[in-house]
Amino acid sequence: MSLEFYGIPNCDTVKKARVWLDANAISYTFHDYKKEGVDPDKLAAWIDAAGLDKVLNRAGTTFRKLPDADKADLDAAKAIALMVANPSMIKRPLVEYPGGVLVGFKEPEWAAAFV
Repeated sequence: MSLEFYGIPNCDTVKKARVWLDANAISYTFHDYKKEGVDPDKLAAWIDAAGLDKVLNRAGTTFRKLPDADKADLDAAKAIALMVANPSMIKRPLVEYPGGVLVGFKEPEWAAAFV
């Protein structure tokens, strides 16, 4: 199985997920949002698959610090533009695998998908 793992290396949840993948001998390719950016078309596909509320991290500091005008009338197109400009606003980790997309790290969900 081939996984594409997206995140930020110093994120605690990303670290936990990578440890879990390594412990379960699941190979993956890591894509660092901070260094490599994020493709708007991928963001659109993830939103289609998982929903905007699952992909956009509204609880994070980056989103909360946005001007109210940026947060108002937030649709997928506006959210994608914000996430491209501020990759920290994407929930992490995000994993593409042959069965779909997983957002966030919940061990039972990952075990059901990968083990």
